[in-house]
Amino acid sequence: MTSKTSSSGNAAEEFEGLGKPDCPHCGGLGYVMPDVPPIHPSFGRAVPCACRAVDRELTRMEKLQRISQIGALQHCTFDTFLAEGHGLTPSKQLNLKMAYDRAMAYARDPKGWLVFKGGYGCGKTHLAAAIANYRLAMGHSVLFINTPDLLDHLRAAFGPNATTGYDERFEQVRNTRLLILDDLGAQSNSEWAQEKLYQIFNHRYNAHLPTIITTNLELEGIEIRIRSRMVDPSLVQIIHIAAPDFRRAGVDQDQSDLSTLSLHGDKTLENFDLRERELPKSQSDNLKRALETAVEFAQSPKDWLVFNSIGYGNGKTHLAAGIANAVAKQGEPVLFIVVPDLLDHLRATFNPASGQRYDKLFDEVKMASLLVLDDLGTESATPWAREKLYQLFNYRYNAHLPTVITTATPVDEIDPRLATRMLDGSRCTFFLIEAPSYRGGVKPSRRKSSKQ
Repeated sequence: MTSKTSSSGNAAEEFEGLGKPDCPHCGGLGYVMPDVPPIHPSFGRAVPCACRAVDRELTRMEKLQRISQIGALQHCTFDTFLAEGHGLTPSKQLNLKMAYDRAMAYARDPKGWLVFKGGYGCGKTHLAAAIANYRLAMGHSVLFINTPDLLDHLRAAFGPNATTGYDERFEQVRNTRLLILDDLGAQSNSEWAQEKLYQIFNHRYNAHLPTIITTNLELEGIEIRIRSRMVDPSLVQIIHIAAPDFRRAGVDQDQSDLSTLSLHGDKTLENFDLRERELPKSQSDNLKRALETAVEFAQSPKDWLVFNSIGYGNGKTHLAAGIANAVAKQGEPVLFIVVPDLLDHLRATFNPASGQRYDKLFDEVKMASLLVLDDLGTESATPWAREKLYQLFNYRYNAHLPTVITTATPVDEIDPRLATRMLDGSRCTFFLIEAPSYRGGVKPSRRKSSKQ
């Protein structure tokens, strides 16, 4: 389709200077008359020339920048982000580097949603702002805003002195090319606020519009309608940053003394022995299925996995440690602990000389991104121990937090409150290992073992 330049003197006076002087289409007028037949709806109507598209985009970006806070974070770039952190353990360094690499990849090609989750000062806002600054430097529009401030801007649009109406401002937020919502969860959760956030999230989710969210909340603490969209693996990457507050470097690195995974560094899924020459085929095949289950879980930790057996030394801990080592190798945080040791650590916090607070330690276990509980059932089953384990299990069950459990205790001898959660097939894979102990020199046998 070709376009004709408007030749009206009045039009020339009205549009003069709005376009580009050397534009071959409008001759600087800024508007053209579409070359369409008289029956076309656009016949006789001047429309903006293509040479004004850049100006229109700049005007739109200026409106977004008026409510954006990225100006205060111009120093937050990938170059100024310390990917190795401050005095971090190797696993946390690897985790922070993983977050950096994923943020950089997203900045180059923003598709889907990116959720940065972690404590205060861990670097999530810096990475989100770095993506925004990278995109702005490439000439793309970005709206970066703190969630409580966004809601304040929307409320202000109802005021009599507002320069932008509510509908216009709401559409700007919903449809901006890249939206970055910082500190989700810090807002006042009134019904109105929840409804506005849901409308924004739902619209961008359905339209697959690139969106970045930072939060220090656990996912179960987020309003359920929003959470259901944030956990869709087909659209969303969730990155948990395990680094502590960099502003407190050298003061409190929040490095856990709980995990004993370092004692099991030699246990990997690759060197797990299927004992094919030692065991009857049925038991060897059972071990092979256990390994396949562990490998699948390690690739994408989700829900719960329980390894149960009759007796000890048959590979449960090796498989659990192998999962933990595989996940930690990817840079994800893991907490591996023997159940009696966990309870001892919790009891020790009641000592006046203890340097740790009970609530902080218990929350660390409850909210661990991946928790491996080894040897459940070997603890002293006092009422206090039973209550702490129930609280831990109940929290992680309701929060859908990935958990691996090993136990040699028959399930009917486990506290029923724990057993019911471990046997829920919709949340937990319960695997019974039939092989006997590695220790004891079992001789090869042709006889098939009966299922336990």
